[in-house]
Amino acid sequence: MDKVRIENLELYAKHGVYPEENKLGQLFIISVDLYTDVQEAARRDDIRASVNYGEACHFIKSLMEDHTFKLIETVADFIAEQLLIKYPLLKTVTVEVKKPNAPILLHVEYVSVVITRSWHKVYLGIGGNQGDVGQQFESAIEILDSMKDTEVLTVSDFITTKPYGDVKQEDFLNGVLCIKTLKEPLVLLESLHKIEAELGRVREVHWGPRTIDLDILLYDDFIMDTKELTIPHYDMVNRTFVLEPFVEIGGYERHPVYNKTICQLYSELIRKNDKG
Repeated sequence: MDKVRIENLELYAKHGVYPEENKLGQLFIISVDLYTDVQEAARRDDIRASVNYGEACHFIKSLMEDHTFKLIETVADFIAEQLLIKYPLLKTVTVEVKKPNAPILLHVEYVSVVITRSWHKVYLGIGGNQGDVGQQFESAIEILDSMKDTEVLTVSDFITTKPYGDVKQEDFLNGVLCIKTLKEPLVLLESLHKIEAELGRVREVHWGPRTIDLDILLYDDFIMDTKELTIPHYDMVNRTFVLEPFVEIGGYERHPVYNKTICQLYSELIRKNDKG
């Protein structure tokens, strides 16, 4: 990935743990790596196809001067997030915030915090069988797309399927969404649970009736297995109602554990079910 680098941008701002720092202000030195594809800009010799580093410098200046934070960790995180939101061409941003006059009563050239933030490509399963499910789906999509750090990219067709598991209940409507988000996995999970609750989801019976269900299927090529969350989704390879709509919008995506595409996993599941 190509990179536009802004190095040692000097700014005076009011950030710090101590009240005096927030009132009097001090010098900060900011370095930023902006990861984006500059090939089109280079070919056309057109700044509009890249990230205007002059504009970005003034944007960072306004962020530093118009806000006050206690921690430079917060400053760095805020700058990275705002840059990614403002400039659609950016994929990843690395921000270093240097504090030359840190009040630690020892001689030090500076202290700094370096962070990297990126857009993440995520596939979500969506399902439900209570109430006006289609409207619930539309509401969930609107809520997701209204978040400043999340964008809905693609939505599959919705399919009607029989219930999964042994609980007797109405047929389900199911689909798959592709989103990009700045949220880390557990933060995204929390947001999905809030959307479910807002739309009337009550967690009473495992695999039971529900107004809406939002599951993280894939998150980039990330693998995690904790008490709170498993990525990729632990049972997606056994669920036709997940893989069928997934094939429609992301059949080329590769499962990072099985190292097979979604199309391959779907074909294998169909053959398995036919034999069964």
